[in-house]
Amino acid sequence: MGIRGIRWAAAGATAAVAAALLVAVGPAQAGPPRTATGHRWITDDQGRALVLTGLNTASSAKSPPDGLPWIKEADVQRESDALGSNFVRFLIQWRTVEPSPGTYDDGYLDRVAERVRWYGARGYRVMLDLHQDVYGPAVKGNGAPVWATEAEGLPVAEQDQWELKYIEPGTVRAFDNFWGTREASRDLRAHYAAAWAHIAARFAHETAVVGYDLMNEPFGGSVQGPAFEAGPLAALYRRTITAIRAVDHDSWIFVEPEAVSANWGLPSGLPHLADPRGDADAARIAYAPHLYPLPMDLGGGYTANTGRWVDRTLASWREQTEKTARRLGAPVLIGEYGLDVTLPGALEYVAKVRALADAMGAGTAYWSNDPGSWAPWDQNLKATPLLPVLDRPAPRAVAGDPIAYAWDEPLRTLAVSWRPKEGVRGDTEVYLPARFFPHGGEVTGATAGAWDPRTRILHIAAGTPDTGEVSARIRPRE
Repeated sequence: MGIRGIRWAAAGATAAVAAALLVAVGPAQAGPPRTATGHRWITDDQGRALVLTGLNTASSAKSPPDGLPWIKEADVQRESDALGSNFVRFLIQWRTVEPSPGTYDDGYLDRVAERVRWYGARGYRVMLDLHQDVYGPAVKGNGAPVWATEAEGLPVAEQDQWELKYIEPGTVRAFDNFWGTREASRDLRAHYAAAWAHIAARFAHETAVVGYDLMNEPFGGSVQGPAFEAGPLAALYRRTITAIRAVDHDSWIFVEPEAVSANWGLPSGLPHLADPRGDADAARIAYAPHLYPLPMDLGGGYTANTGRWVDRTLASWREQTEKTARRLGAPVLIGEYGLDVTLPGALEYVAKVRALADAMGAGTAYWSNDPGSWAPWDQNLKATPLLPVLDRPAPRAVAGDPIAYAWDEPLRTLAVSWRPKEGVRGDTEVYLPARFFPHGGEVTGATAGAWDPRTRILHIAAGTPDTGEVSARIRPRE
């Protein structure tokens, strides 16, 4: 979840406006926005561009001794049936991976692998997220093991708003010793990179695993802003990327900016990160920022009083995210967004973020699947009003270079366009939920293929490079 309530901005940050990578969303009748040349995509083994949408699993993994989320296999099936998701950001814990220095709990990783296969059997791609909030349990947070926490006896007071524990003396000191801002007794970053290498070696051949999110919402302790992102954070990322590539050549590696500023639409100082795979198209580094506009990050809804500020934040967040993604040469996946959906305007806000992601060509992982007021189901696993907002038509895999896609709910039309590309195999696949497409879809502008009423997936013929752009419009079959 977002770091809420910490009111400083990144040191030296300015609101510089960058040219957008993709054009802004136009009115519904004008069709979907068109992407710009050079947009990068996460692709499958057929070369198709993947549009990844799903949930985070789960906050419930943060605190229990076994480090596992609440789900059973039946819950994964229910989620697949209810949402048609094809992606999950799956939380794991450093404290559970490496319970003592240099000793790894492979039994824990086996239990994680079992859950990964639950998702994989239902067509999901899984991103493993090494999660932390407030560093670790020794300073009243989660993530890092006790042995890797050097708070030097400084206090951490309980706070009504949990994020304020980030600025408690013990927490800041633990981060400073981790990042090397102070001279710690051990090179904790070496342990962190080695733990990731152990994880990657275990999952390199798990076909459902698309990649690794190196650290949830990095926090710099006493060093903030560009000095942190371009310094200690980039150094850890480079070290960890190298360690992972020694055991896993092909999985995507996802990096996050410092959360305190980037979550709110301020600039990131994260520099380009080289991938040992090679530059440009060979590299598999992806950018996974979070999105929590400040008025909502402080617990507010999307109302007349906050809406203008939130909309400005969304515009700035998009500009800064695309600027950083260009610098990284990376596709974008929104690793977290969400709010208490009982708040006023919450459902409108979620729909707006999904439309924003479509316009950017970005994947999304909503926070989270834990039953309750933030989720698409309540404590009794009954659908909340959020579920139909998240369960929306969208492409899942595009057989070429995507140009645009957008769902127009008033017109009940999903528009998808792409340029067929040499070497890409398979069809374009679109998900059509029953609430909008009870009998499947009719396609104009392209050739419809197989329809699977169980998965709600419609196949559309890819076309060939010499035919040029394919523009498909899918409406409900009568």
